[in-house]
Amino acid sequence: MSKFELEKAFGTLKAEDEKAFIAYIMAGDGGLQNLKGQIQSLEASGVSIVELGIPFSDPVADGPAIQAAGQRALAQGVTLEKVLVELARIRHEVSIPVVIMTYANPVLRLGADRFAELAHEAGVSGVIIPDVPLEEEREFGAPLAKYDIAMIRFITLTSSEDRIKEVIEGAEGFIYAVTVNGTTGVREGFVDSLYAHLEKVSLASDVPVCAGFGINDAEQAEKIGAHCDGVIVGSRIVNLLNEGKADEIRTLIPKNRDIAANATK
Repeated sequence: MSKFELEKAFGTLKAEDEKAFIAYIMAGDGGLQNLKGQIQSLEASGVSIVELGIPFSDPVADGPAIQAAGQRALAQGVTLEKVLVELARIRHEVSIPVVIMTYANPVLRLGADRFAELAHEAGVSGVIIPDVPLEEEREFGAPLAKYDIAMIRFITLTSSEDRIKEVIEGAEGFIYAVTVNGTTGVREGFVDSLYAHLEKVSLASDVPVCAGFGINDAEQAEKIGAHCDGVIVGSRIVNLLNEGKADEIRTLIPKNRDIAANATK
């Protein structure tokens, strides 16, 4: 797989007038041996793309639920390299695109070139590194570009007009539009200016724009998704998996809720 798998996925969704639902899970939470089953279960639930988190000891962008999941995975000895090796083993049994979310330090420990090589072998379509600013992206992005793996960029609520233009120029895969100020985690609501912000970024961007951080249920996902190309849900999914309630993940996806509602009419 490569960034072209992301383009294909978003193209199919657009043709069907649907929004992307990107599910974040922590690699190795529950054991790496369960990773294949987790991804296949998400695909069966209607998930469009999987964002696979890599456990790290200092996850600055992660809220309590994802931090706890990372600690559980670290306690089992999960590393970036082990995750990529496992992904490579199961890549032909996984159909939907997989995007890696990691931090700079694990990549630097492994080596940016080696990371890109292993990510390619694992069939990774894109990489998200939240603690690498645009100005330092080349060290990580150039090796990935050799394998057509997208380096996915962030836009925040506080990004200036000039910054938004800089991020959009040359963007690949999709833009990760952060919906709140702060870390990941379930939120009850969002600021009123969010929707106009998402529409502005979406109109300016040549690549899809997906909104994430704090989305808690299908209603929020549908409301936010109406103003961009898709949503990213993490903490709620991580909690459901940890509680043994994987079957409930499908209820977070707006199209499943609509199908269920029509079936009862």
